[in-house]
Amino acid sequence: MAKVATAGGEFGGFPKETFAFLEGIAAHNEKAWFEAHRDLYDAGYVVPARAFVEALGPALRKVSPGVKFEPKINGSLQRINRDIRFTKDKRPYKEQLNAWFWLGENKGWDSPGFWFSLNPREVHLGVGMYGLEKELLDSFRQSVIHPRSGKALLAAVAKVRKAGYEVEGKTRKMMPRGFEADPDRAEYLLYEGLYTSTRLPAAAATKSDFVAVLAGHYKKMWPVGQWLLDEIAG
Repeated sequence: MAKVATAGGEFGGFPKETFAFLEGIAAHNEKAWFEAHRDLYDAGYVVPARAFVEALGPALRKVSPGVKFEPKINGSLQRINRDIRFTKDKRPYKEQLNAWFWLGENKGWDSPGFWFSLNPREVHLGVGMYGLEKELLDSFRQSVIHPRSGKALLAAVAKVRKAGYEVEGKTRKMMPRGFEADPDRAEYLLYEGLYTSTRLPAAAATKSDFVAVLAGHYKKMWPVGQWLLDEIAG
């Protein structure tokens, strides 16, 4: 059985209370259930998630020294409340535990970083930038067509794929106007994000070596993030 996380940062895996809460909020995604189970939210979500961030953050700094993290809600930990203003889905709460470790001054999605998501079935983790907009997208395309940075992109992708991960982010079917590249990297002009991810069974999150396992995956996926940091968002 995993050790229960503490607010001081000890982390030996997510405890059973985490899964009890996530299963409960998935089955009863409503304010009344949440308010009646606030103690379980604290014990299963807030406290172990803070300890998880405190443990994984320093491990990620061995992968990329500049990574930033904050072991608090609205820091590395996303709020459980969903923004329902502009969606037909009016469920008030997220049904997974999400964390974000970022590079750069802005902790938003306009910087490369490491993401983590846990639900009762699986762990989803990844590296990179999910979506590139405006100036960042133009900078990405310029880097794809440039001989030096384009070659560096191919090398980073090759490392990640050799380690067993897919590189994703292709959203377009037609080349953007005004851009063309050598055949070996022209495909990346169809990308509007660049990231890699993998999934693990949820049981992995209960193990005492969970942070070390994650750090191993993140290290092998990081070449894509490093390229983005060097060429796009540095």
